[in-house]
Amino acid sequence: MTRRPDYLAANAGRRAPMPGFVLLVNPRDDGDAAMRIGITVTKKVGNAVVRNRIKRRFRALAREMLPEHGLSGADHVLIGRGAALERDWATLRTDLAKALAKARSGASTPFRAKR
Repeated sequence: MTRRPDYLAANAGRRAPMPGFVLLVNPRDDGDAAMRIGITVTKKVGNAVVRNRIKRRFRALAREMLPEHGLSGADHVLIGRGAALERDWATLRTDLAKALAKARSGASTPFRAKR
């Protein structure tokens, strides 16, 4: 995903918070079965080197996990947290599998606008 409106639309979907990231999943309902991925890491997490390292880890994680566990026809957005860099690979894989299971079952929390 590259366009801001796509990220904003994903924010209205299901969210599954984990220690290293927050996963947003929003079904597109446009008839396309393709899964799209978006990755974002804010400047609060660290400098450009840290943010890019987290994004690389998330891209590799998405390539490995989404074909098997992702929701077809949905946008998946990973919002990086600072703990994503310190967590080992196996733990990140487990966290993403749990988050995708939450999103699939509907047990994740819906987005609520701040007042």
